[in-house]
Formats: sequence, structure tokens, C-alpha cells
Amino acid sequence: MTSLRTGPAAAVGRPEQPTTARVVALDVARAIAILGMLVVNVGPRDDSGPAAMVIRAAHGRASLLFVLLAGIGISLLTRRARQGGPTRRGTLVWRSALLLVAGLALQLLDHDVKVILPTYAVLFLVAVAAVRLPDVGLLIGAGAATLLGPLVWIGGQRGTDFDMEPANLTSTPLDVLSSVVLTGPYPVVTWVAPFLLGMWLGRRDLTARTVQVRLVAVGSAAAVAGIAVSRALVALTGQPGEEVGLDRLSSAVAHSQMPLWLVSGTGSALAVVGLALVLVPRAGRWARPLVAVGQLSLTVYVAHLLVIAALVRPGPGSAAEGLGVSFLIGAAAILFATLWRAKFRRGPLETFLRVPSLLHRAA
Repeated sequence: MTSLRTGPAAAVGRPEQPTTARVVALDVARAIAILGMLVVNVGPRDDSGPAAMVIRAAHGRASLLFVLLAGIGISLLTRRARQGGPTRRGTLVWRSALLLVAGLALQLLDHDVKVILPTYAVLFLVAVAAVRLPDVGLLIGAGAATLLGPLVWIGGQRGTDFDMEPANLTSTPLDVLSSVVLTGPYPVVTWVAPFLLGMWLGRRDLTARTVQVRLVAVGSAAAVAGIAVSRALVALTGQPGEEVGLDRLSSAVAHSQMPLWLVSGTGSALAVVGLALVLVPRAGRWARPLVAVGQLSLTVYVAHLLVIAALVRPGPGSAAEGLGVSFLIGAAAILFATLWRAKFRRGPLETFLRVPSLLHRAA
């Protein structure tokens, strides 16, 4: 992965300054992640046919892309800290607290969706400790989480149900901690891998064409290799059993928390980021609707859960119907985001992410 480093600034480890083209491309990638999660959350995933294939293609990949982009965003937010400037600790802690409470509250709704925001919140706390790590430290952390995190997860799952119910606002603090870190649908012990990789990637010169092409090439290769190796291992050793054990290490099934799934899903996320960096600057104003969605990602994410709970459940009855519903919600989100950004600088919920002045001074 170190082959993605390029240019004099990357060579000496200096943080790259954000540019409009790069930030806009990342906004589009974030919009793709949000809309992909929308498709998965509307579902259903247990149908057959072309529509179900589209839903399953986004399953486990859109959320990994979302977390990878979070890591990139953290590096851009804290770039001055690596030059001895402020760490933005107050900002990260405030956003972590806000997202944790919001995520646990949203989990109470009848949308049948496992909310990713609590894991996002804890990853922001991880960033407080990781922001000044050297590049090699971030890569070692990402690699260790990819290889060892699944083993820790398997140990935590022994004797429990494979698909644990996520914590919500009524859960005890210990249950929240256990769910978010180890036993829940997005355990930090494994999901920290794409996050740390994203932090490392955010320090690269993403405007360099060499970096962009390598992202697409390396990401695509990893996406295919993870699945290919998994299928080969399953053919040799058989399908993993019902009980959670070491035989699951051969799995690349979405949300299996296993290394091959992390490699494959994160690889597809890298490829999407690379393609966005290559294509979005050429798209001009045609990219503006997706840019707006990416800039209002928290608002759109929360809104789609409210809509699913209020209007969609207990449906849809088929994957084709689900894609139709997802298209309508997605189109409404794009229209709203575009109109909102035409008049306002920040989204309705994004405004709350601004750290209060007291915490800002403490940071």
C-alpha cells in the first residue's frame, strides 16, 4: 500500500493542503456511500434476480466506503496537528458525543436498520489518539486490525448469537461499549482498519494522477482478490459452520468481519475514491447534485432512516420494489440537498457538528 505515496510532500511526510477538486471528489464519493447504504437499508437483500444483485453489491461495501472517507476527512481536518498545530481534539470529542447519542436514539426507531453512527462516534475518539501517529503507525494499525481484529471478534462472539442486536439509547453504558467495540454490527475492533487506512490515505497527494490511478488499480485488485481467495479456501475446506469459529476466517461475506471481506470491501472503496478523483473534476456542474448530497451526508443519512421507519416499513416486498423506493428517496434527497446548498453553507444537521466555542478554545 505504500506504493500510493507520491510527490515530494508525500516523501517527507508533510500533510497535503486540500484543494477544491479533491474535496469535491470526496464529497461525490461520500454521496455514493450514502446512496449505497440507502439501497441496502431499504432492501430486501434476501430476494433473487438482477435487482437483488444490485442491493447485495452495495451491501457491506457502501458502509466501508463511508468509514474510509471518514478517515480521509479526519486527516484533512487535522492536517495542521502534524506540523505542531492544534489537534482539533475538542472538535473530534464534540462530534463523537453528538453522533453517539444520535445513533443510539435512531436505533430505537422501527426501521430495521443497524445504525452505523455509534461506531463512527468511537472512531472519532480513536482519531484523537491517532492523529499524530506517523504514516507507518497508521498502516501497522490498519494491518493489525485487519488480521487480528477478526480473531478478537470471533473470541467475543463465542457463545453468543452471530447477529447481535445493536445497542440503543436504553442500553446500559456497558452494553453500549460492548456492542460498539466488539459484538455489534459494526465492531470497532475490525472497522478501525478502513478508518486508519483512510487517515493514512488522507495524507497523500490525492490530486496526483499517479495516486489516483494506483487507487483504482490496487483497489480493484484487492476487491477481486479477497473474493477469489475466499472462494478457493471454501472450496478446499468447506463452508463455515453455523457456530462462530476459526473456520469463518475463509469468509468474504459482507459484514462477516473477516479479513478477506475487509480486504475486498476496502479495496472496492479505494477504487471508488480513485474513480471519483479522476472523473469528478471533468464532470463540472453535472456533479453538483452529488456534491450537495455528500456535503449534507449526516442530514441525508438521518432523514433516510426516518423515512424508512415512517413510510417504507414493513415493505418493500421485493428487490425490484425496493430499488424503486430507493430511487424515489434518493432522488428526493438529491433535490433537497441541491436546493439547500444553493441557499445555505451547511446542512441542517451539519450545523450541529460545529464545536461550541468553549470546546474550541479547549482544543
